[in-house]
Amino acid sequence: MTEQLDMNRIPRHIAIIMDGNGRWAAERGRERSYGHQAGVEAVRRITAECTRLGVEYLTLYTFSTENWNRPADEVAALMGLVLTSLEDEIFMKNNVRFRVIGDTGRLPEAVRLKLRQTEEHTAANSAMTMVVALSYSAKWELAEAARQMAREAAEGRLRPEEIGEETVASHLQTAFMPDPDLLIRTGGELRISNFLLWQIAYSELHFCDTYWPDFDEQALHRAIADYQGRQRRFGKTEAQVEDNAQ
Repeated sequence: MTEQLDMNRIPRHIAIIMDGNGRWAAERGRERSYGHQAGVEAVRRITAECTRLGVEYLTLYTFSTENWNRPADEVAALMGLVLTSLEDEIFMKNNVRFRVIGDTGRLPEAVRLKLRQTEEHTAANSAMTMVVALSYSAKWELAEAARQMAREAAEGRLRPEEIGEETVASHLQTAFMPDPDLLIRTGGELRISNFLLWQIAYSELHFCDTYWPDFDEQALHRAIADYQGRQRRFGKTEAQVEDNAQ
């Protein structure tokens, strides 16, 4: 399906809510951890393909703050999977830089150390940046940004009347990258689940029934083709967009 894509209109930033690992495993009579392991293989596939297509940023919703409420054995298995899946090969082979966003202070020390090491080891890579949202929630992120701005205002470094959209965006965890052009959610659910709420204000949304472990290059191409078939107006009329394109 690559031939059907306009390579000049590949989304600069794709964000993915990777859903369906547990249901994928249940349909096979296996534990949920089996689905999470299979999901790691999907991450490797999609990372490589996004790099090949020229995507600049890929943000993956890996573990939400709400996921801490899952059974303790599943949480432990997920933390262990983070440790084993952060292999240099996936990043160095594809020249991918690694970044993490989220409330990482809640993570086990071994996981925090591995995250830091991976960020450092891949800092010079330039083909694409993969961002993992780990112990992340958009509401937490916005509250944290508000706390930072309040502290700066109290210290006299920020005046309330100076706070605008750019000020808020600069205090978010995602300040180092552009907002997503395309948000994909797998697994058949039709909700955002507290993910990048500020950043996806004008993102194109693509929902598919495919469980994440089965999401492959063709499924990614379909999502991008769907994106390319839309007109992004950002509040303007269709005629205005067409006039600006001429």
